[in-house]
Amino acid sequence: MKNILLFGAGKSATVLIDYLLNNAAKEQRHLYVVDANYELAASKIGNSPHGTPLSFDIADADARAGYVAKSSLVISMLPAALHSLVATECLAQGKHLLTASYVDPGIRAHAEDIAAKDLIFLCEMGLDPGIDHMSAMQLISDIRNQGGTIHSFLSHCGGLVAPESDDNPWHYKISWNPRNIVLAGKAGAVYRENGQEAHTGYHDLFANRRQVPVAGQGNWGWYANRDSLSYAPLYGLEDASTFIRTTLRHPDFMEGWEQIIGLGLTAETPVYTTDGRSLQELFQHHLNEHGLSDTYQQLTADAQSVVARQLAFLAFDTPLPLSRPQYSPADLLQEVLETKLALQPADKDMIIMLHEIGYELSGEKKEVRSCLVVKGEDHLRTAMAKTVGLPLGIAAKLILNGTLTVRGLHIPVIKEIYEPVLKELATLGVAFTEEHV
Repeated sequence: MKNILLFGAGKSATVLIDYLLNNAAKEQRHLYVVDANYELAASKIGNSPHGTPLSFDIADADARAGYVAKSSLVISMLPAALHSLVATECLAQGKHLLTASYVDPGIRAHAEDIAAKDLIFLCEMGLDPGIDHMSAMQLISDIRNQGGTIHSFLSHCGGLVAPESDDNPWHYKISWNPRNIVLAGKAGAVYRENGQEAHTGYHDLFANRRQVPVAGQGNWGWYANRDSLSYAPLYGLEDASTFIRTTLRHPDFMEGWEQIIGLGLTAETPVYTTDGRSLQELFQHHLNEHGLSDTYQQLTADAQSVVARQLAFLAFDTPLPLSRPQYSPADLLQEVLETKLALQPADKDMIIMLHEIGYELSGEKKEVRSCLVVKGEDHLRTAMAKTVGLPLGIAAKLILNGTLTVRGLHIPVIKEIYEPVLKELATLGVAFTEEHV
């Protein structure tokens, strides 16, 4: 029997755990799920005899080493900063490792050691990054195999709320790590457009009012992701005149979030002491400290404006008690968002991914638009959990049954990885539709 060790049972792990347990029954596997919250891990496993919930501090070297030792493969769904801790243990004990996060610098430093030990450490194996890489590389490969030359690449992805559950002026509900939502875009963005390298700062990122149409889903606003250009060499598109990776949001969200940034509510400093103050009092203290009271009053003066309705919905000016002794503005915003923009039990989220690739074939300019739309089942088996978890689960299965034999440090941009994973994803309802123009 081969054991799989999963660190993390949070929002994105539900469908992954279901998939691994179902395959454990078929392929004589056992799944250990470790989470700081034992009850959460136990609830995700349910009554399955093929899974065991565990709870210990990831910093506990003995416990970590003991369970890695008895496993054939480890999956880390921990915060990105903790992946290197797991990776070091896996490398020391000769165990394969999968993550859905960007490659950690600490892991990259051991690339030669990983290959020398005949291991695969497969990172960026979720939705974005993950399915975006795989689906883009398949399209790029197909175009090149026909003799085409790519001159423009835009890749859009958004974790959104399904239309039937869209009932607030932000047109958004939280389906993944809320801290990442609060801090999204802080690094600004670097990309190339029409032959020119562009640098967009944080405060300008959401002022972008550009939109992209999605078949059957209307128009969506987008903002460029961090460093798009670092991916151009991986895709072999260094010479493309346009190369942009983006995040999708409802156009109203873009407008409102620009004002949230302007109000300083995504700042991680200063840290305010609560001193028994309510949400309303601490929020007003923040505005006063930064001379933003008049700005807030101007934004809310027209009660029918989009931003006024959005701010009213978040209800910063209500006298609710606060749960913690200290808050940064970002902490305060996160607590509000987790309350006001939570997915309710019957709510459904939605994933949209869209690739727009312009190319030339036999002297003729062409474009392919490849689109993925996935809806969740409820607030637990979300589209986000499905699209993050299934690629990890499929890769784990392929490694353990010997189908996926590549070794070393990888992200899923090679056909040995993306072809079998995309094939199975399509059978599970994660399939792209293509439009050629």
